Amino acid sequence: MTEKRRVVCPNCDSINAVPTDRPAEAAKCGRCHAKLFQGFPIDLSSERLERHVANSDIPIVVDFWAPWCGPCRAMGPIYAQTTKSIEPRVRFAKVNVDENPQAAARYSIQGIPALVAFREGKVVARQAGLTDAQALRGWVERLAA
Repeated sequence: MTEKRRVVCPNCDSINAVPTDRPAEAAKCGRCHAKLFQGFPIDLSSERLERHVANSDIPIVVDFWAPWCGPCRAMGPIYAQTTKSIEPRVRFAKVNVDENPQAAARYSIQGIPALVAFREGKVVARQAGLTDAQALRGWVERLAA
């Protein structure tokens, strides 16, 4: 029997069982048929974040940010580039703290940009502030291992 991983659809938030013996890059949602991995970070609300964190068998890295934050805007392209190179081993998401203050409060976000990594529904790592592409990639690669 083939082992499967739960992956939440970035489009409709349905929980999908993705066989580990098939390329995850080609996986599509069983409900809405959108690609499960699209090569860019997904925007999540507080509610959607909780659904993804609670129902995903792959690590999730979340960038807590705000549009008025200069370092956050500088981090955006670096984060997107890292997403393209590492996904689907890790899900990348973004949460706007101005629109989702309850998520920021729940995860004790005190400064932005802030990266929080989740595995099996729990926070496993944090990183605060602007970082370069190489450091970010190394941090995420260690989480994906």
